Amino acid sequence: MADLTLRGLTVTPAGSRRPVVADVDLDLRHGERVLLVGPSGAGKSTVLRALAGLLEDDVDASGEVLLDGQAPRAGEVGLLVQDPLDAVVAELAGRDTAFGPENAGLDRSLIWQRVARAHAAARYTAGRDREVVTLSGGERQRLALAGTLAADPAVLLLDEPTSMLDAPTARAVRAAVLEAARDRGLVVVDHDLAGWAPHVDRVVVLGRDGRVRADGPPDRVLADPALLADGLWLPGAPAPQPLDLPAGLLRPELHVVGDVLRGNGLGLVRRRRGLRPTPPVAVLHDVDVTLRAGVTTPLTGDSGSGKSSLLAVLGGLERPTGDLVAASGFAPPGRPAPHTWRSRDLAARTGWVPQSPEHSFLATDVRAEVRATPRVLGRDTARADALLDVLGLHDRADVNPFRLSGGEQRRLALAAALAAGPALLLADEPSVGQDRGTWAVVAGLLAGAARDGAAVAVSTHDAGLVHAVAPGAGVHLVAGRSSRGAAAA
Repeated sequence: MADLTLRGLTVTPAGSRRPVVADVDLDLRHGERVLLVGPSGAGKSTVLRALAGLLEDDVDASGEVLLDGQAPRAGEVGLLVQDPLDAVVAELAGRDTAFGPENAGLDRSLIWQRVARAHAAARYTAGRDREVVTLSGGERQRLALAGTLAADPAVLLLDEPTSMLDAPTARAVRAAVLEAARDRGLVVVDHDLAGWAPHVDRVVVLGRDGRVRADGPPDRVLADPALLADGLWLPGAPAPQPLDLPAGLLRPELHVVGDVLRGNGLGLVRRRRGLRPTPPVAVLHDVDVTLRAGVTTPLTGDSGSGKSSLLAVLGGLERPTGDLVAASGFAPPGRPAPHTWRSRDLAARTGWVPQSPEHSFLATDVRAEVRATPRVLGRDTARADALLDVLGLHDRADVNPFRLSGGEQRRLALAAALAAGPALLLADEPSVGQDRGTWAVVAGLLAGAARDGAAVAVSTHDAGLVHAVAPGAGVHLVAGRSSRGAAAA
């Protein structure tokens, strides 16, 4: 039962002259629900971090945060961060969720009662003894939400809590969040305005300059069609069209015709060896997939169905059971199985956009990151520079990749994956965290890569993306097994 107040927040990242948020005020009454929206890179996550007292030490920040007129104490404001991996503190899921209650000094029996309630509320069903590293992105997102709920804060701050979930699970999690926030304040950052707007009291819009552009009831704020120009996904607005890119911009360095990869009966068993071995776990079973030059193949399925694991197999990052064979014009001589290729062979042929984009970062600034692979391979970097312009990252070229917003990081990972002209592009949830404008660019790059001759596979829950770039047959996974036919997201 607390009111949260933010006054005059201005934050300038290290090494930048322009603030990412400027003179932001926000009032949150007890029990009030606020949806904080804006274009990619507008500073939404920065506002949440400031409210939670979690800004980086080297930023230049000014302003004041008060909870009932006083500085918040530890645990009173709970934040679900945009990347669930950033919230992991323990090896096992139950211990991870128990971290907050343990630090609050609760009795052991009460701790596990609270863990069980939090897992149920967040729709986390993988079990408290599950190793966190084996969870899918969606399962990790639900686990991170459970950890936030278990701490029982007075105010909940949620950054893209449903972004990597399939539609039914997202609806269930949203309902759980609203139920959990019934007696506390709630601030949600999300691009899904249609999903949240009916359930919040106010919508606060940040503009591209990091200032509050609008603040009021959802019906009034979202009735402004000018917000489309800022990239907001206004309910009822038609979907944007993929950006039409110049022909040849994404032409692969290797010219392959027909099948690029063909997999039959693919399986994947994960196990951990060493001092603390774990039993083998089968995450893929008898999956058939064919990736063809000039075609985009969507990989769809519920959260935890094995989409990211299948992408890792196709990219040569995991050794599968079954048969995975690369075409003779695509594979290195005498090595048809991708998992046997050297790292240089993989880099020369395959572009990979991981679900957690920071896992692919190699350099200390954006420009060097996009140029890294073509430089190592001795290829021209002109395409890399052009991709920075297309993706709206040219003005961020000197910024450390880890200082970018979540949406900007995904676009950077996509640019870096395409910069060397791969004949195979594998993208894992590339549209997460994008506004309408940047979504159109991401969709345009995926479509353009296929048009210019690459084989493209996209793992996604985004039905709009599937419709825009891959409306034909795809691979739908159910509990690690393929159901080939019309794609469904």
